[in-house]
Amino acid sequence: MKNKGLTFTAIFLAQSANYGEGIGNVAALKKLSRNKGEQYTYISRQAIRYNIIEQLGEEKSPVKAEGSGDKKVVQFSADTTIKDYPELDFFGYMKTIKGENSKNRSAIVRLSNAISLETFKGDLEFLTNKGLADRIGEFPNIAQAEIHKSYYKYTVTIDLDRIGIDELDKIEVSNEKKSRRVRKLLDTISLLYRDIKGRREDLKPLFIIGGVYDIKNPFFENIVDVKNNKILVDKLCSGIYDYIEEDTISGIVKEQFENDTEVEEKLKEITTLILSPNIAPWLLRQDLPKLGFYLVKEALVEENGHNYEILLFHRGKGNSLTKEQIYFGQFLPYLPEARDYFLKRKQKDFHKNHNCSSS
Repeated sequence: MKNKGLTFTAIFLAQSANYGEGIGNVAALKKLSRNKGEQYTYISRQAIRYNIIEQLGEEKSPVKAEGSGDKKVVQFSADTTIKDYPELDFFGYMKTIKGENSKNRSAIVRLSNAISLETFKGDLEFLTNKGLADRIGEFPNIAQAEIHKSYYKYTVTIDLDRIGIDELDKIEVSNEKKSRRVRKLLDTISLLYRDIKGRREDLKPLFIIGGVYDIKNPFFENIVDVKNNKILVDKLCSGIYDYIEEDTISGIVKEQFENDTEVEEKLKEITTLILSPNIAPWLLRQDLPKLGFYLVKEALVEENGHNYEILLFHRGKGNSLTKEQIYFGQFLPYLPEARDYFLKRKQKDFHKNHNCSSS
């Protein structure tokens, strides 16, 4: 399978979404320092992972405590595999069994911390339980919590060629299941939220840029930035190298940033996309028109016994595709070299929908 990685960097707006260890009765936000001591709050990658798992809608992997006494370690159960649990597939695992070597599979979905793009100024919220204390005529308890509302930025990088494959357990799930898992993960991130101290914070992207590339580098992690409610678009464009430009797409929420028109215009210079997805090409035919691209050509190539669809998109507005064209292709069914591939897909879809054996 081709070496393919999907990466994107997203910006969202949130308030006080991850607390660390407090001091006395003051709840402290997680922070890091930069430059001359400026403080930036952050939401840890572990917190983001937790919210993704909670909202993914898949069964969570069973866990158990290994060891004894105060040396117990909570980990995934030894008999769980990626076949049944996408959580293990996405974020890896470590399994230890007494008397045997441990099994370690690294994550194939990697998350960065979500770091604020505006500095923390030391704002505090005064808290009491006066409403409860008044019911019984007692003095209320007093507490304080640091608060910070800011844009946050984080990056996701996915090893697409490793989805659904575990060499340790000698497992590979079907392409259909691989496709479903990637789609569900992206759908979850697109509507991600976080519950914290009685609030529900919306973590869905307000700006996003990324693509599928042969090099698995988080290209946009260090070049996406916001200052004075403006995306630093010149900095962003200067970091989009020629060899990734054709495969890069972006999206922005209208009227959220002061220079949204400038961002759209400068990123529109990316006018052509040539894509060869390992899985779920129909997702590109379905979703890219929503981002202002239309399909102009399709081709099929074979490599090591596998067929890969090549899709060419141009920026602009084209004809809407039917459901059948989205799933099977607009041009592929009419290509002589794709005839066998197309018939196999049609036959598979027929049996899936009608639950009958081939005649």
